[in-house]
Amino acid sequence: MGIEVIFKGKNLVRLLAGLGAAMKISLISVAISIVLGIALGMLMTLKKPVINVITRIYLEIVRIMPQMVLLFIVFFGFTKLTGLNLSAEVSAVIVFSFWGTAEMADLVRGCMISIPAIQYESSAALGLGRLQTFIYVIVPQIVRRLLPLSINLITRMIKTTSLVMMIGIVEVLKVGQQIIEANRKTAPNAAFGVFAVVFLLYFAVCWPIGRLSKYLEKKWEN
Repeated sequence: MGIEVIFKGKNLVRLLAGLGAAMKISLISVAISIVLGIALGMLMTLKKPVINVITRIYLEIVRIMPQMVLLFIVFFGFTKLTGLNLSAEVSAVIVFSFWGTAEMADLVRGCMISIPAIQYESSAALGLGRLQTFIYVIVPQIVRRLLPLSINLITRMIKTTSLVMMIGIVEVLKVGQQIIEANRKTAPNAAFGVFAVVFLLYFAVCWPIGRLSKYLEKKWEN
């Protein structure tokens, strides 16, 4: 089945190192996306025409443009256009943060506008100011609705980082391909075993995150 090549030399260590590279890009991008996405999502609820037009164009670009194309534009196009030499890792973080911020902002906007107006009116009737209403009444509800959705975004981002191999980053999928090529003659079936292990590595990372999302949804649905 070709799995034996995983245990030859340092192949398993190389795969784990590749997974670590993908996770590093994912976690940095997620952190940036959460901070910028929350801020942008709050701006989107202000109903200002200029802000609405700009954010709508931004969201449409992210939704229409494949991440791979964005990677090529930033890594190859931006370098030629500006003369700056961006590394592949920095380019990947820029692209995934650009994508993740849009997704997070849309989630924040959806959660904020889903809060019934009666919540604000009831808080005012109880004598709470606007800031107190937002901190003690609105934010806890937004967090409950947003957290499971943002966790799902994290798993999507982790899986999408496999695209970074296209700009030369040696992540887990790239390492897998290198192992297959190196053992093509001695282990012609290596592809099955290697990609099966790559699947298990991604599963080991994403499955607990997905279960956490389901748990939070079930816990807070009442």
